[in-house]
Amino acid sequence: MLTAALQDEPAAVLRRVFGFPGFRGRQEAVIDHVVAGGDALVLMPTGGGKSVCYQIPALCRPGTAVVVSPLIALMDDQVAAMRQLGVAAGALHSELPPEESRHVWRELVEGQLDLLYVSPERLLTSGTIEALSRLELALFAIDEAHCVSQWGHEFRPEFRDLARLGEMFPGVPRVALTATADEATRKDILAALKMEGAEVFLSSFHRPNLHLAAEPKVGETAQLLSFLSRHKGDCGIVYCGSRARTERVAAKLVEKGFPAVPFHAGLDPANKRAAAERFRSGEPLVVVATIAFGMGIDRPDVRFVVHLDMPDSPESYYQQIGRAGRDGDPADTLLLFDGQDVARARHWLSQSSAPAAQLRVMRMRLEEMVAQTETVTCRTKGLLACFGEALEGACGHCDNCDDPPVTQDATTEARKLLSAVYRTDQIFGAVHTIAVLRGEKTEAVLRHGHDRLSVFGIGADRSVPWWRGLVRQLIALGALDVDTQGHGGLFLVEEKARPILRGEVPVLLRQTAPRKADATRSSGAVSAMPGGFGQALFEALRSWRSTEAKAQAVPPYVIFHDATLREIAAANPSNMDELGAIKGVGASKLQRYGAGVLRLLGIS
Repeated sequence: MLTAALQDEPAAVLRRVFGFPGFRGRQEAVIDHVVAGGDALVLMPTGGGKSVCYQIPALCRPGTAVVVSPLIALMDDQVAAMRQLGVAAGALHSELPPEESRHVWRELVEGQLDLLYVSPERLLTSGTIEALSRLELALFAIDEAHCVSQWGHEFRPEFRDLARLGEMFPGVPRVALTATADEATRKDILAALKMEGAEVFLSSFHRPNLHLAAEPKVGETAQLLSFLSRHKGDCGIVYCGSRARTERVAAKLVEKGFPAVPFHAGLDPANKRAAAERFRSGEPLVVVATIAFGMGIDRPDVRFVVHLDMPDSPESYYQQIGRAGRDGDPADTLLLFDGQDVARARHWLSQSSAPAAQLRVMRMRLEEMVAQTETVTCRTKGLLACFGEALEGACGHCDNCDDPPVTQDATTEARKLLSAVYRTDQIFGAVHTIAVLRGEKTEAVLRHGHDRLSVFGIGADRSVPWWRGLVRQLIALGALDVDTQGHGGLFLVEEKARPILRGEVPVLLRQTAPRKADATRSSGAVSAMPGGFGQALFEALRSWRSTEAKAQAVPPYVIFHDATLREIAAANPSNMDELGAIKGVGASKLQRYGAGVLRLLGIS
C-alpha cells in the first residue's frame, strides 16, 4: 500500500502520485466531502476526471477502497493504470487466471490493497462480503452508476442489490459516479442505492472538444467512407443497431482499406478477445460495434464516433459519443438517420411491456432524440437541455453552428403529401407516394389507377430527394408513420396530421443540401510545438511508449497519455526535476521511465 499517502492532503497526493498540479472543476469539493466520510453522487462528463474523485480519497483514507465496475476490460485497464502510478490495485472477475485470482485474494485479506475492482455479482457473494467485513475499508465507489437505475440506458438489475452495502458496512462512505444521467435517473440512482442523504455534485455536461454533426441518410456507405477518409490513421467507433450489421459494415470497410473489426456480444470469444486486444494496444482501428460495446472505453485517443442507427435516447447518445476525445483533444461525431429509424424506434417502444410510467419516460426521451436529428439550431445546446443544462449562446462546435441550415415554408407541400398518402389508402411506401405526387406513370401507379387521382402530378415541381426529405421530417414530427411490420407503407397519425391538413400548423422544411466541406476538421493532427521539436520527437516518444507497453503487456495510454508526450516534446526537459514537473509525470512514473525518456531526448 501507499501507506505514506494516507496522512497526506489530497492536493499532495494529486501532485506526487498522479503528477497533476491542481484539481479540475468540482473534483476538489467531491474529494474533500468523501475524505471526510460523506456519501456522494458525482456526475461528470466522460474525460472530466471522475476516477480521481474516488482514487484520491482511497489513498487519503485508511483501508482498502472497493470499486464496483460492470466491465471487465475497464477494470483491467484501471488496475494497470493504478499500478503504473505505484498504487497497490487488483481486480476480481471471471476472466482472471486462477493463479492471479489467488494472488489478489491474498493481497486483499492481508490488507495490502489500496483499491479492489470488482463486479457487483462478485462483490455480493458471501465469500467476498465475509472477507471485506474483516478489513478496514476506505470507501465503496460505484462506477457507471446509471446501470443501477431503471430509467438508465444500460440498466442492470444486479446493481440494485448494492443498496445493501449501507446496511452491511455502516460508516463506510459510498460514492456513485456516472457521466450520463438526467434528473429522473439521478433521483432513481439515489433511491435504488438508499443514498437519499448523499451530496449531489453536478458538473456541466458540455464537452467543448466534441464536434456534433447529423445527416439524413442519402447513401449511407458513401457518407461513412467520406467521413472516415478525413480520419485516416485515427481510432474510432462506428455504432450499428444489429450484430449482423456490424459484421457487414466492418467487412465493407476492410474491403475499402480501413483497419476495421466487428464487435458484439455474440462474437466468437477468440475473435472478441483479439478485437479487444487490438483496441487496447493503441493501434489505429475502426471498431464497428453494437450499442452494447463496452470494451476499452478507457482509451483516451478515440478521435471519432459514428452512429449508423439512431440511439433511443439522448442519454444513450451522449454516453456513446462521450467515448471520443477523452484526452481533451478535438474529436468528431456523426449521426446518420432516416424516417425508418424513427418509425422502427417508435414501433419497438409501442411493443414494450414496461409499466406505463416507464413508457412515458421512454417515449419522452425518444422524442427528444428525434428532435435532435432534425433541429436547425445549435445541436449542443439542444442536447444539454435534455439534461437540464442551459448553454448561453451557440456552442460553435456543431454542424449547425458551422453552417446554419436553411429552412423554407413547406406547409402547402406537406398538405399535398399527406393527401397523397390518404388517397392511396395508406398502404404504400415513400417511393410509390412520391411517384404519384410527381406524376410518374410507373407500372405500380398505372396498375392501381393512381394516375387518375386528384393528387397525381401535383408535386411535379419538386425533386425526389426533396420529397424524401419532407417524408422524413413529417415522420419526425409524428404526422406520418411507417408500417414497420408490413411492407413499409406510410400512414397518417391523425392527431398530428389533421392540423397540418387544415392549414392550422405550419411546416418548416429543413433544406438537405450538402454541407460545406471542412477540410480543417481532421482532428488527428498534432498541435505545433515550440522549440523546433514537434511531430518528429512526439512520434519518437510514441514509439518508445509502444515498446514499453508491449514489454509489459499493458495499453500504451496507461504509461503516458499523448498530451503528456506532447508536453515532454515541447518542454524538452534537461533533467529529472524538469521532467517530473510535467503534467502527468508522477513520482512512480518518473522513477520507472525518467531515465529512458531523457536518453531519448539525448541526455545521458
